[in-house]
Amino acid sequence: MLGLPLAPLLLLLLLVPPPPPARAAPPRRAPRPRALAAAPAEPARPAATGMGTAGAAPGATATGAPGGTGTTPPRGAARRPSPTTAGPPRGTGTTPPRGTAMRPPPTTAGPPKGTGTAPPRGTAATPQKGTTTGPPKGTGLSTRSPTAAPTKGAGGGPGSAAPSSPGLPERGRLKEGGPGAKAPVPRKKLVRVKVVKKKVVRKKKPKTPAKEAAAPQDPPVGPCSQSPASPPSLTPPQSGLYDGDFYDGGWCAGQEDTAQWLEVDARRLTNFTGVITQGLNSIWTYDWVTSYKVQVSNDTYTWHPCRNGTEEAVFPGNKDPETPVLNLLPVPVVARYLRINPQSWFPNGTICLRAEVLGCPLPDPNNIYTWHSPPPPTDKLDFRHHNYKEMRKLMKRVNDECPDITRVYSIGKSYLGLKMYVMEISDNPGLHEVGEPEFRYVAGMHGNEVLGRELLLNLMEFLCREFRAGNPRVVQLVTETRIHLLPSMNPDGYETAYKLGSELSGWAMGRWTYEGIDLNHNFADLNTALWDAEDNDLVPHEFPNHYIPIPEYYTLTNATVAPETRAVIDWMQRYPFVLSANLHGGELVVTYPFDMTRSYWKAQELTPTADDGVFRWLATVYATSNLAMASEDRRLCHYDDFARHGNIINGANWHTVPGSMNDFSYLHTNCFEITVELSCDKFPHASELPAEWENNRESLLLYMEQVHRGIKGVVRDSDTEQGIANAIISVDGINHDIRTALDGDYWRLLNPGEYEVTARAEGYEAATQPCHVSYENVPTPCSFRLARLRRHRPRGRLPGRAPLPSDLRLRRQRLRRLRAQRRAP
Repeated sequence: MLGLPLAPLLLLLLLVPPPPPARAAPPRRAPRPRALAAAPAEPARPAATGMGTAGAAPGATATGAPGGTGTTPPRGAARRPSPTTAGPPRGTGTTPPRGTAMRPPPTTAGPPKGTGTAPPRGTAATPQKGTTTGPPKGTGLSTRSPTAAPTKGAGGGPGSAAPSSPGLPERGRLKEGGPGAKAPVPRKKLVRVKVVKKKVVRKKKPKTPAKEAAAPQDPPVGPCSQSPASPPSLTPPQSGLYDGDFYDGGWCAGQEDTAQWLEVDARRLTNFTGVITQGLNSIWTYDWVTSYKVQVSNDTYTWHPCRNGTEEAVFPGNKDPETPVLNLLPVPVVARYLRINPQSWFPNGTICLRAEVLGCPLPDPNNIYTWHSPPPPTDKLDFRHHNYKEMRKLMKRVNDECPDITRVYSIGKSYLGLKMYVMEISDNPGLHEVGEPEFRYVAGMHGNEVLGRELLLNLMEFLCREFRAGNPRVVQLVTETRIHLLPSMNPDGYETAYKLGSELSGWAMGRWTYEGIDLNHNFADLNTALWDAEDNDLVPHEFPNHYIPIPEYYTLTNATVAPETRAVIDWMQRYPFVLSANLHGGELVVTYPFDMTRSYWKAQELTPTADDGVFRWLATVYATSNLAMASEDRRLCHYDDFARHGNIINGANWHTVPGSMNDFSYLHTNCFEITVELSCDKFPHASELPAEWENNRESLLLYMEQVHRGIKGVVRDSDTEQGIANAIISVDGINHDIRTALDGDYWRLLNPGEYEVTARAEGYEAATQPCHVSYENVPTPCSFRLARLRRHRPRGRLPGRAPLPSDLRLRRQRLRRLRAQRRAP
């Protein structure tokens, strides 16, 4: 022993592992820092000394200090050394200075980053300046998570994984390799150190969950986080019409300075996630906000700014009035109130905006009944948004499930060539049965108002499945009514809105057709001609009060009429519809004709029809059976409180709409049509569709059943017993007539009461009889048998030298068209 050299002896002493220190607590997950509205931690850059750690987010409290000493370690210092680390004992409160080498276990080997040679086996490798952050694999230095997944290119096979620390639990060990793995070659060690760096950066992201500081539990994630937390109450239903109106077209501040704010009350604790803004929707001015700040509060007295790290976040605003701009908060914040504080705005305008706040409502800790999630929908339907291809697939699937009661047909094409599909549901699809009324629902006139589209697709599925299941109500409805469902009148506009999604489609994107035409203003204006004739006492003797002919200018090829509008007009003329509803979005109200004001210079004016009582009843039926409209807790979509009037309003008394489909349908056909504004949100999130179906299911069914209200019958020739087409049905006291269909049958919607009804046709003597309409939703039979005139001269004048009716040409054209349709297959 005395003759041995001194150097080998020292080497043997170095190879002996040091004795373990006193028993120390096993490593545990670092406590999360508590901070209000803290931004997520940025990936930590390597410290100058090369000693990396998981790090804490800016503004984090001392809870992240090692050992619970109450001091925060300097950036780059090691955190929580394990029992095998030759560092200060746990809980001493001291940390190694920058650049101090931490002694690893004997199994760890590897040169400093950038060197090409490995140190002798068993020596400690001191990290040099510029090495990667994080401790070498196998040491006792801990990060947020004890696991680390090897990445591609980190050594290749199982032998490339570093051993786990003996103090880590089994779930923290790597799947590849183990404690007995051999020390890798220097280059493999160099790559493995990079894996540790990637591990530290990836695990740092959830270090500052500010939501935990404001809520006892994590807020829900998923689709709920994208649903509106508060009503888009500042998004108007139409362009501003009144210059200077504070609420017209959006919200505008009273002064032009950075102290102005807009406050939103979510009415309950909400996990706010983002804000979407638009400019003022006005035909007079151009106003929008270009940047803003966000603050939150729970009591409206103490406000906390939304921060991006240590600085108050300033969000970019809009560049034009219409394009929506989405800004997600750096970290979701739990609060009840939210303020938008404009910082800059369009130089040539003022502070005006429309806003929608995104977030998830949270359970109220003071009300246990609100903790329960809403019950799942009772009907297992396809609750999601369907683009053109998916809509076709769903309609095809329903047709395959119920081929005996369904038929899919197209009424035309859009400007881009997309077919306008209709689903017919009847016990004899493709055939008009004498005495069976025809009903239609139309949705998607404005492409970005998508709820009606999805409701009609769900209605198809529901009627098919319930009919097969033997639901008596559905069976009676299908066997006694011919139902037509048009889910997308503006398929081009819908595809535009669908590509942007629920939150960014905006208030107008996709509203118009591809050509930029608003279909709800694109029908022929028949109101003006009727009112001019009434002012000159020409109705109904010289000018008809129904079936008013389309003006000649409207039929020209160069007229500004969308192909979608022409297709729907042809559809109206081809089928004897009795009742219809046009489904829209953006408000919670039901409107009825007239939609156009009689005084053309007025934007709002009560303008009732001759059937105002019937229309009010039809609107009331839908509004009172709609769960959202009938709810006592319903909120205002905008500034109009329609609940005071039963959630119904005369269309012209709300805002004038010249050329609307409702007015055209009433004046040019027999069909009575109303407009249903289904929801405050034009494009609700897919997660809201089940609740919207529950809100509207009963309304959709009950409104269809109203087609059987009033009187019905057949006008026949007393000699041949054949039905007389195009006969006129008049009701005493109502200045609006209807016509019989091709087979002579008719349906006249009336409220309960006693009526004197007259039937007349060209070449026949008129007949009158009383008809009683009961309160039950069952039509009263009221048929007629007309006798021919003895001296009928169709090419001359009627007896008594009375002039021929001015609409005789129109009646003959309609008869020829009806006969041609009968001969068509």
